[in-house]
Amino acid sequence: MSKSSDQESRAARTQRTAAALEAERRRNRNRQLASVGAVVLVVVLVVGALYFFWPSNDSSDVDAAPAGASDYALGVGDPEAPTQVVVYEDFLCPFCGQFEAASGEELQRLADDGQVYVEYRPINFLARIGDYSQRATNAFAAVLDSEGPEVAKTFHDELFANQPSESGPFPDDDALVDLAVSAGADEDSVRPAIEDLAFEDWVDGATSEATDAGVQATPTILVDGEPFTDGQTVEELAANLVSTIEQG
Repeated sequence: MSKSSDQESRAARTQRTAAALEAERRRNRNRQLASVGAVVLVVVLVVGALYFFWPSNDSSDVDAAPAGASDYALGVGDPEAPTQVVVYEDFLCPFCGQFEAASGEELQRLADDGQVYVEYRPINFLARIGDYSQRATNAFAAVLDSEGPEVAKTFHDELFANQPSESGPFPDDDALVDLAVSAGADEDSVRPAIEDLAFEDWVDGATSEATDAGVQATPTILVDGEPFTDGQTVEELAANLVSTIEQG
């Protein structure tokens, strides 16, 4: 074999080796990407399952003030009713909105019938998302202070009926004022308090009281002082709560 042919042969072998190494590198890279993708997919599926199926909540060891003993609440019904229900909620929390939609009318009916006393305790639980929870709860406190429990309950229901998405956009103060007025509040009485965040201390106090009691999720439901977590979905929780009250 000539020297030239030998050099060409070595060059060809070198090229084949380089090509083989590059192919192996590509296969390894693809395997790594596939592994990362699988991990990400699993995480997304797990988080999605937790979000959409909402296992009761983590507030199983709540030691809260009994119904009628909190300064940060709206009571509905007869305080002497045989069943006492406390609901910790956030006006931005989608699960709270679902719970209100599934239980609100039934709880009102049972309260009107004297079977239950319901105490709603709104808090600023989703502060990490923005200031809407704080502003909505401040507006609620302003209406409760200025207009009393009946108008405040209507406003409470309207806040959930018009609940924004957690991703926004969020209603501004004018929108909160308009909603309060449509619920029966006097604009001149509530607008300054809503715009100036006059009940900020009330909101902070309500949230601190809930946190100190061990509330770790919204909605957190207490029945006669005990956490009620009977349900794998919000709708199940609401239905089982109504059934429990009706059974006395």
